[in-house]
Amino acid sequence: MAPLITPSPKNQALLDAQLELWHHTLGYIKSMALKSALDLRIPDAIHDHGGTATLPQIVTKIALHESKFFCLRRLMRVLTVTGVFSVELPDGSSEPVYGLTPASRLLVTSKNFSPFLSLMLDSVFVSPFFGLGEWFQRELPDPTLFKMTHGQKPWDFAAHNKKFAKLFDDGMVADSGFTMDIIVKECGDVFHGISSLIDVAGGLGGASQTISKAFPHVECSVLDLPHVVAGAPTGTNVKYIAGDMFESIPSANAVFLKWVLHDWGDAECVKILRNCRKAIPPRDAGGKVIIFDMVVGSGTSDPKHKETQVFFDLFIMFINGAERDEQEWKKIILEAGFSDYKIIPLVGVRSIIEVYP
Repeated sequence: MAPLITPSPKNQALLDAQLELWHHTLGYIKSMALKSALDLRIPDAIHDHGGTATLPQIVTKIALHESKFFCLRRLMRVLTVTGVFSVELPDGSSEPVYGLTPASRLLVTSKNFSPFLSLMLDSVFVSPFFGLGEWFQRELPDPTLFKMTHGQKPWDFAAHNKKFAKLFDDGMVADSGFTMDIIVKECGDVFHGISSLIDVAGGLGGASQTISKAFPHVECSVLDLPHVVAGAPTGTNVKYIAGDMFESIPSANAVFLKWVLHDWGDAECVKILRNCRKAIPPRDAGGKVIIFDMVVGSGTSDPKHKETQVFFDLFIMFINGAERDEQEWKKIILEAGFSDYKIIPLVGVRSIIEVYP
């Protein structure tokens, strides 16, 4: 091997700058490698072998053309370097053994978190960002980045595309199931002292059902549009109400807004929050709004944490939505007529915000 050449400081700086740009440019490969692992169900294949597996063992569990075996090895190299899977080379063996990490354990079908990632990585959501530069040259508010690409709003698109509608519903249910289980265990105090709760835009009621099971004394209801309520499950303790949060919200001790306000601009959020305020009793009677959403800049100082928050803020811009920092939350909360709020940054990159009348 030839001796290592040490470039001059000037040229080293240029090479470092090039590396930085290459790393950003090829970042989508990381996402697409993860999508491929989900499509091929590689986490399940490793799980079925007891949590560790060689490549030949993985191949017995997935749909792979025999000519692509060496390509799979290259895919796994990306997925191990990026931390999705672990890899070890046992003594005396030439065959690497791949293992599940805490992250990839969440991708096993029985854990049921992968549908949310499949939704986020679907071409319907990814393709609008190819036109992001062009979108910046147009005047707000219309068309949104999504509409500029697909010609209609996401909910209209879903109404005419059953495959995407199922992907969307499955993704939301998976995220709700994962996060709500943690919320009721780690932030359960926010539901104490409440006798009734209305889950606004709560979809099929996954969040409300989790709350109802954890706190049987709380009477839980879901408010959503008529076509959503029409498909709601039966035989649960949750009541479903057809309506529009921009018109009015049924009365309850507390209103729950799970990942709702980030879909809307400030004016729409203020209108929703004002309707929430009308629906609840005064603070001394236990009235409050419980918001589950991101507060950009809150939580740990971990760079990955903060990066994920600003990534999602840019992502939700595809429907003219926004993730807000504390000052931006404070602005719409006070403008809606509330007197105070409390942020509880305990749920990963998202937080609980208690808002008081």
